[in-house]
Amino acid sequence: MARASRTPSDLQIRPRNLRFATDIPDQRWWAGGDPIESALYNAFSATFPEGEKLFIEAVVRFRDQVPEPLKSQIVDFARQEGNHTREHLAFNAQIVRAGYDMSRIEARTLQRVTEARTRPALAQLAVTAALEHFTAILAHASLRDPRDFEGAPPEIARLWRWHAIEEIEHKAVAFDTLRAVTTDRPPFRRWLMRCLTMLLVTIGFTRSMTANVADLLRQDGFEPARLRWRALRILFVDPGLLRRVMLHYLAYYRPGFHPWDIDDRVLIGEAEASVALPAAA
Repeated sequence: MARASRTPSDLQIRPRNLRFATDIPDQRWWAGGDPIESALYNAFSATFPEGEKLFIEAVVRFRDQVPEPLKSQIVDFARQEGNHTREHLAFNAQIVRAGYDMSRIEARTLQRVTEARTRPALAQLAVTAALEHFTAILAHASLRDPRDFEGAPPEIARLWRWHAIEEIEHKAVAFDTLRAVTTDRPPFRRWLMRCLTMLLVTIGFTRSMTANVADLLRQDGFEPARLRWRALRILFVDPGLLRRVMLHYLAYYRPGFHPWDIDDRVLIGEAEASVALPAAA
């Protein structure tokens, strides 16, 4: 296990059992008044409750097959993800109060999660490791650039930054679990499984998110096709969230990759100070 993981030996995964204000004004375009950026984050949030339940199941079922400290990290990972589920359910209720119908997005997400649960346990773990890489690199980008969420109500910004902090902390738990339970496989087969899974996850995730964002934009009276170039500018130019994570995303396909090849814990300390997060509970 020591060779399989490059997770820092002094890493602390701290579940911060926070609750965010529920009296936030019900703004439709809360991300600085931009309908596309607001729809993007709302679509992300809509997938989190069901998706994170799957992540917890996929990792926790292997807890007794791995050594310490990974076993304890799995417990803390599950606690963090459980808190994220609760708070994004509350945030999604706010989206509904703002006038959006989330039923199609929720049904689409549940369908994909239900399909994932029919796959073998190891495949579910590989999917989780891939998606955790997605959330970790997006968290890194959002904490590194102070422009992200600067136009959002303070409590919404705190929610997303809190989530990003914890995604960075536990970014290698699913990956390390996958490595630990496949040590009997040749390195090439482990690498091939990781890469093929990420490729399939990327295709499916992109299709789902495109459909989800389009659904929300139509509810605002926009024709998504007419906003295509504006959306691409937001994603790849300014603020360019996908442009900023592209190299980190591609690193997942590199032989020998590990999520902690980049130790970005400094972003956690900076973010906790900037949003005045209390001590972990």
